[in-house]
Amino acid sequence: MKTDMRKPSCAQRETAFRQGSARVLPAHELQASPGSPSLCRVAHLTSAHPRRDPRIFIKQCRTLAAHGYTVTLVVADDKGDEFNDGVHVVDAGRSHGRLKRIFMTTRRVLDKALALDADVYHLHDPELIPIGLTLKRRGKRVIFDSHEDVPRQILSKPYLGAMSRRVLSTAFTRFERFACARFDGIVAATPFIRDIFLDINANTIDVNNFPMLGELESSVPWDDKQAAVCYVGSIAAARGVRELVHAGALLGSAARIDLVGAFSETAVEAELKAHAGWARVRQHGFLDRAGVREVMSHSVAGLVTLHPLPNYLDSLPTKMFEYMAAGIPVIASNFPLWRDIVEQNGCGLCVDPSSPQAIAAAIDHLVARPEVASAMGERGRRMILEKYNWDVEANRLTDFYGGL
Repeated sequence: MKTDMRKPSCAQRETAFRQGSARVLPAHELQASPGSPSLCRVAHLTSAHPRRDPRIFIKQCRTLAAHGYTVTLVVADDKGDEFNDGVHVVDAGRSHGRLKRIFMTTRRVLDKALALDADVYHLHDPELIPIGLTLKRRGKRVIFDSHEDVPRQILSKPYLGAMSRRVLSTAFTRFERFACARFDGIVAATPFIRDIFLDINANTIDVNNFPMLGELESSVPWDDKQAAVCYVGSIAAARGVRELVHAGALLGSAARIDLVGAFSETAVEAELKAHAGWARVRQHGFLDRAGVREVMSHSVAGLVTLHPLPNYLDSLPTKMFEYMAAGIPVIASNFPLWRDIVEQNGCGLCVDPSSPQAIAAAIDHLVARPEVASAMGERGRRMILEKYNWDVEANRLTDFYGGL
């Protein structure tokens, strides 16, 4: 494809981005570059994620923009269009309710996507897979980004009956296989999900959601930390919040449990606020990245005690690695994969997530032994620097795009 001399080249956009430009430079300020990527215009599409989603916007979109691609992110949140960090954000408008989002919002996302006439479309939600098939019929290159193992996730939905879960999981598996075999590539959030899709589409890689170096690193000396542990993320019964609050009533130390995130179940929130353990909880609600860093900086450990549901057992939860990046030990569920990461690297403790007693004992152990907690935190931070960081994954993402 010949370079369009009327438009800034991808390489020139990268230069402008790296020099801190707050806008895409106009054509009269730039000259075309013969070294530009041939597939320059990229559109990331989401109907369910926020516009500042760490995986989609902060990591993937900004990385591609910094490497010379013209990147647009289509979202659906009613917050309007904007240009931020080298990325054009286009708002398709929000629909309230799951069914309206699936059937109405996705249509508006498709309309925005078609108007962009991008070279590559990168889909981030399962409900957008039909859009991917429409784009393929129009001759576009399409990538599906599988954040979760959706068929196993369906099997864990508490509001569905056992038979409904099995039927829906099987039906989605068949549709997913049909569609994703026709896409130009699959990006998986974990090696486990990658291996599933390799049987469907040979052009599949894993781009793990590891932390960005330096983003969450704490400058708070260990002696200045508070007697507190934290949980960061979506708050739900399946993610262990009930056991965390119950553990608060069993603590022998003066530890506090900081909850960062929003409850997804109002009934569970009301129930737990009436429990004796809530006296040990400080609820922060949703915080931006600076707020998350502040909470982690003053904590002696981070909690990720998810229940042993099918879609969690082989997952790599972002929060686990963010705690490690912040230099604090992890208190994690005793899943085999997580034990291999946490205990073999000596960066935390694994416990039975169904046992408030075990969770409370782990918290008390680390609060009472700051030298042990500090050493675990330092080992975890070293693992982030050496292996579990976004710099490594960013290279995988850009190499994948280059292969298209």
